[in-house]
Amino acid sequence: MKDDEFRPKLGKIGSRGSKAGKRYAGQVRAAVNRAGGQPQPGGRFTGSRTGRGGAAAALLKSRDRYAAFRQRRVIVKARIVKLAGKGADGARAHLRYLQRDGVTREGAPGELYGADSDRVDGKAFIDRADGDRHQFRFIVAAEDGIEYEDLKALTRRLMAQMQEDLGTKLDWVAVDHFNTGHPHSHIIVRGRDDRGENLVIAREYISSGIRERAAELVSLDLGPRTDREIELRLRREMEQERFTSIDRRLLSMRDDDGLVSPGGPDAIRQTLHQGRLRKLERMGLAAEVGAGSWRLDDELEATLRRTGERGDIIKTIHRELAGKGLARSAADWVIHDRAGEPVQSLVGRVVARGLADEINDRHYMIVDAVDGKSHWIDIGRGEAMETMPNGCIVRVAPRNTEPRRVDRTIAEIAAANGGRYDVDIHLKHDPSATESFARTHVRRLEAIRRATGGVEREPNGTWLIAPDHLDRVANYEGQRARAEPVVVDKLSSMALERQVSFNGATWLDRELVADRPEPLHGSGFGCDVREAQARRREWLIAQGLAHEEQDRIVYRANMLSILRQRELNRVAGQLSEELGLPYAEARSGGRVEGTLRRSVELASGKYAVVEKSREFTLVPWRPVLERHVGKEVSGVVSGEGISWTVGRQRSGPGVS
Repeated sequence: MKDDEFRPKLGKIGSRGSKAGKRYAGQVRAAVNRAGGQPQPGGRFTGSRTGRGGAAAALLKSRDRYAAFRQRRVIVKARIVKLAGKGADGARAHLRYLQRDGVTREGAPGELYGADSDRVDGKAFIDRADGDRHQFRFIVAAEDGIEYEDLKALTRRLMAQMQEDLGTKLDWVAVDHFNTGHPHSHIIVRGRDDRGENLVIAREYISSGIRERAAELVSLDLGPRTDREIELRLRREMEQERFTSIDRRLLSMRDDDGLVSPGGPDAIRQTLHQGRLRKLERMGLAAEVGAGSWRLDDELEATLRRTGERGDIIKTIHRELAGKGLARSAADWVIHDRAGEPVQSLVGRVVARGLADEINDRHYMIVDAVDGKSHWIDIGRGEAMETMPNGCIVRVAPRNTEPRRVDRTIAEIAAANGGRYDVDIHLKHDPSATESFARTHVRRLEAIRRATGGVEREPNGTWLIAPDHLDRVANYEGQRARAEPVVVDKLSSMALERQVSFNGATWLDRELVADRPEPLHGSGFGCDVREAQARRREWLIAQGLAHEEQDRIVYRANMLSILRQRELNRVAGQLSEELGLPYAEARSGGRVEGTLRRSVELASGKYAVVEKSREFTLVPWRPVLERHVGKEVSGVVSGEGISWTVGRQRSGPGVS
């Protein structure tokens, strides 16, 4: 055969062919497996040591287990966060939350520090990470962390050791938290090495190597654990209602039939195992099936972990309520986590907000509700929700996972037009629709495409809508509900006590004149609201905004408008002095133009400050305006709100 000739070898359609057709990484794994390399579970190559730190992790894992048992225990939680898309905004929000008030021993805000400085600019760190593919987040908590007056030195030594293990300089910041029973450090590491390449850390080093290194350092500082300390800790574990090291040992002792026989020459260990098994038996997680043989529940680990989390939640509720002087019995606590009672719509005041899962940035909120109970609620990702100060009044409702009306409209139009949708098709299908209305449907499709890829868009802008579009939408909403399980609406940023005599339209006023006011329980926050409403009625009567008539209170028809205008005029006067500009009231049907300066919080809601060269005005705020502060905006005031346009143009896509 000549060099320029070839004979195609036909195969089955879809076949990847011979070894030459495999991906190179797959060929490497296959070769390593055949050579018997990488002594891992099952003798197979899993890639857990691929990346920096793999050799160090292997060395640490092969050390004498008895020596490791005497080391001080350190818990390390790790997460790799992608920064593409909204990940960068999430990174900023996470950094802000780590520096919140009340995390130091003195109750002050947390301060970022680094390798060489006790104060680091978080914004500069985020700016340096612009363009990074990912970042690493670690939480390091030593079991004996309470013995340290300051965790900075320990964190710096750990990061120096990690740099040596990984063979690269690391760009990192950290903040120490002392607001729980276990002091811990949050460490954020950029996903770049010292050459600017993506930093890839071996999975085994993340899962065990960092923990071993931290335990070494703590043991050097405090000395190894004595036999007495080890025995006391294990005895405490016997009665704990959480997953313990004894449980892990019992699971590893199961034979081929799934039975555990806690015998052996070590009398202390035998006593510990027997005691723990009796405790698990009382919890319904173990059963004695013969003389000295036990069968463990298949869901033992998962159940104990959930039980431990529930215990932590109860401690948090008790601590937060006691700290606010709100005495509640355990019967008046309701827990709404992923395994607990689902949230129904409720109204109450925010008692506290915090991190339920610090590494995954899942937050909780404790709400003292008008039903007389205190609710611990998993609210999901922290960056997904605006700041809710303690004492503000909120409504919490479960996120609706059903397809919306806009989704059904898209599916209906696409079904009538060969599975296609765009603005022109919409307007042709429904001549009464406006272009701006049709564009809201396009934005909905864009959101679904970015999140799940559940819809496709052709180069000409036409959307391909599958017959099962509504099922795909339900899947998209289900994913959102897992990340953000509830919707929290701020009804008032003002604490209840301040509303009693406030000269403005308050949440109390809206409840007093509502057709269907919130039902109030006779205890807890419900009782507090009843008392506040009674005092507010007296204030309104004194102001001439209400009067008694035949044993009932009659309110002026325009009471809310009068109170809202009073506060608006008062705040406008203060801003006028501050800005040196006169205030121009926005009229219904009029046009608002100028520079969006900032927002101001009023009892009746949030307002936007729009400044022109010779005057300024106040108009109702919309969350979409947050990213347009400092820009030129224009809009038309209507009874339903304002349709905003960003920029100097008078037409184009709006942001309402």
